[in-house]
Amino acid sequence: MSTTYRIASGDLGFPLRGQGGLKTFGHLVLWLMCATPILVGATSIPDSKALPAKRSPTEAMKTTVSQVLGVLQDPELKKPDRTDERVAQLKKIADSSFDYGEMAKRSLGGQWNKLGERERREFVDLFTEFLTATYVEKIHAYSGEEVKFRNERLEGNYAEVESVLVGKKLEIPLAYRLIMKEGEWKAYDVVIDGISLIQNYRGQFTAILRSSSYEQLVQILRDKIVQYNVKTKSSDTSTSSPKQHSDRQG
Repeated sequence: MSTTYRIASGDLGFPLRGQGGLKTFGHLVLWLMCATPILVGATSIPDSKALPAKRSPTEAMKTTVSQVLGVLQDPELKKPDRTDERVAQLKKIADSSFDYGEMAKRSLGGQWNKLGERERREFVDLFTEFLTATYVEKIHAYSGEEVKFRNERLEGNYAEVESVLVGKKLEIPLAYRLIMKEGEWKAYDVVIDGISLIQNYRGQFTAILRSSSYEQLVQILRDKIVQYNVKTKSSDTSTSSPKQHSDRQG
């Protein structure tokens, strides 16, 4: 008997606690957190170094969020024929702000310690591609939400920056979790209304590992990437079709 596994259910990639308003907001939050390729060399998960930070955790996240919102709000970049450029700019902004190696390690849990260095690098690359593919298809859903920063908590080389995502009808508390690496604060998790992205994926991955195998988990992630990429292409085609029709009419 075959077993079907469901990863990244719902519009956000994790349960929404029944709050429909989170669907729209989550697209923005997870773009800020996830839609970015891992930096070269980050897959080895280097130990944190006790170097003085060049800026505070809140300053680091404010800079990144401000730049991302600038791209999302740019009317020229909202044009269908500039989607690829829009995505590329978002990825470029986030390159130096997020630690996908740390995210992959924490999501995999105890299985990480069983992998060799090559397998770890491969999993980080796959996990990063999976997250990127998941949220690229949501890029058209941004509708003017803003982020208001509140408090930050520091504990050694770790920090949490609290903020609120504000939309027209709903405000959602969210927190960025960061780790200090080589004098820079790197985000490795986002918590939306008490739901941790990393803990959610770890729970799903652990369930698959217990009932099947690591190889099965890898295959599921690869299949999901293909599925999301197909959805994205279909969405781009449907979004651009009115313009193409108008051009033909002209």
